[in-house]
Formats: sequence, C-alpha cells, structure tokens
Amino acid sequence: MMEAPAAGPLKDGYGRRIDYLRVSVTDRCDLRCSYCLPKDFRGFETPANWLSHEETARLVGLFVALGVSKVRLTGGEPLLRRGVAGLAGAIAAMPGLKDLSVSTNGTQLARHAQDLRAAGVDRLNVSLDTLDAAAFGKITGRDCLESVLAGLAAARRAGFAPIKLNSVVHAATPQAEVRRLLDYALAQGFVLRLIEPMPMGDCGRNFSHVDLNEVGALLAAQAGLVPAVAGSGAGPARYWTTGRGTPVLGVITPMSRHFCASCNRVRLGVDGTLYLCLGQEDRVPLGALLRGGASDAVLTRAILAGIAAKPERHDFAARPERIVRFMAQTGG
Repeated sequence: MMEAPAAGPLKDGYGRRIDYLRVSVTDRCDLRCSYCLPKDFRGFETPANWLSHEETARLVGLFVALGVSKVRLTGGEPLLRRGVAGLAGAIAAMPGLKDLSVSTNGTQLARHAQDLRAAGVDRLNVSLDTLDAAAFGKITGRDCLESVLAGLAAARRAGFAPIKLNSVVHAATPQAEVRRLLDYALAQGFVLRLIEPMPMGDCGRNFSHVDLNEVGALLAAQAGLVPAVAGSGAGPARYWTTGRGTPVLGVITPMSRHFCASCNRVRLGVDGTLYLCLGQEDRVPLGALLRGGASDAVLTRAILAGIAAKPERHDFAARPERIVRFMAQTGG
C-alpha cells in the first residue's frame, strides 16, 4: 500500500514545478548515432541492475502521487526491452497521470505501435535525422531507414497523432536535407523538431551546434509558416504553424538559448538513478534504496530531497567537458 506524500505540487528550490518524468527502460540501443554513442561502446549497465517493470512502476507511482502528470518512456531504445507495452499500461492507469509518451528510434516500431496505443500511450517521438539512406547509415551505423519509415506508417495506422520527428541538426548538417525533412513532415502530418546537440560524452562534443532559432525562422519563412502563439506548445520547443494553430515545425535549443529557467523535468535511469539535470552530476540512487528495502515513505522523502536540490541550470556552455556519461546512459 503506497503511503500518501505531502500534499501540494512538486517544486524545486527555484520554485519550478516538476511535473514531467522521463524514464529509461534500457540503456541499450540497436543504433550507434554518431552524436550519441561511440561505435565500439560496451559500457552498458548490467541487466541484473536494471529495474524490473514492477520496480519501475512503483517508483513512477510515487512521482505521480507527488504531482507528476507527464511520463515519457525512453532508452537507449525502449522497444528493445520486452514487456514495455505492459509497463506502459500500468503507468497509464495511474490516477493523476495526464500524458504518457514514448521516444523511439523507430526500428522496432512497426511491431509495437498497435500494442503501445492499446496500452494507453498518448504520443510518440521518433528520431529521424535524414531521409537519405546513405546518410542515415553513416549517422546511425545501420542501413535501416526503411524500417523506421515503416514504423512511422504503422504508428499512423495505430492512431497516434501528432507524431513528432526529432532531428539533431549540427553545423555540418546539409540545410537541403533539413528542408527535405520538413517537406516530408508536412506531407505526412508529422511535427518536425530540430534539436541542437549537447556535449555529453566525447562523441557529443565532436559536433558543433548552430543557432536553430535562426535555422527554424528561415525554414518557416520558406515554407510559409507562422510563429505559434506563445505558450501553445508544452515543453522547451518553439513552434511554427501552418496558420491553423497546429504546430508543424519546432526548435529545441539547449545551447544557443537554454530553457533552464522553466525546466519541469527529471530523469530516471534504467537502474533507478534519479538524474536532476542533463548538464550536471547531481543524482539520487532511488534504485539502490528501493532494492535495499526502503519503504514508499523513505523513497518519497529521497525524491523530495533530490527535487529540492535540483541545479538551477546546466554548464554546457562554460564547462562542456564536465559530463562524461553519454545521453543513452541518462535516458534521452
């Protein structure tokens, strides 16, 4: 029986309401995107240290009881882990949860889209950096673009809408390819979101960012898009629309224009480590506490203490070498 936490919204020491939890169900991935994981990386978490789906649901339930209303299942590649649809169903049924989503690279999506939708997943974010098969293979280390496109088609058939395409854009990204992605998104009814790479791990520091606010504005002008009304989209993205109110292009700019002042999220690693900021090392070993026999009350106090200590902002600009862990190890 879960013990009731203190009433009221979950806030950090800077008054920010924390209502969004990103949950990694595995740090493994079947791709090796050049800005995310080195091709020869083998430093994954030992499976024995992964939280079981039941343990994950228990921790997520504590966050939801504290006021978290939005949960995203991530990885690595979450659809490599067996039973993710079952975990999604357990989370979707939690009273107070308003939004459940999944981030995926799309390679396994054709097999799982229908089950995820039936389990109660509301939204999907699918990574897609290019529509050129050769470039896709170079970026990801695999020739599987057609599998990703098939997964997107399956997601549409399953009823997911809107589907967001997450595309990492850096200084060497051909602008013509970004426009091609936008045209594809417009034709398919998807939302394209351009994301600046962050200097996480050695591979992340190999890519220089460009100011995507400028790139987005140029693309929007070319495509006849207009800025979305301020506050019309949840999260850190700035959007443009076709004029009918639905966002179709967004930019996420953690480097050129960070959004730390309005950060509303924390991340739970596959081993139950609570990461309070992507660009800092502050963390809480919730998984170790849970497996050590901690009660819900003890875990809740640990969560509250961690949230209270959430850093004000990342140091990516001033100290890009500080974070040695890769994105897949934290949970996207």
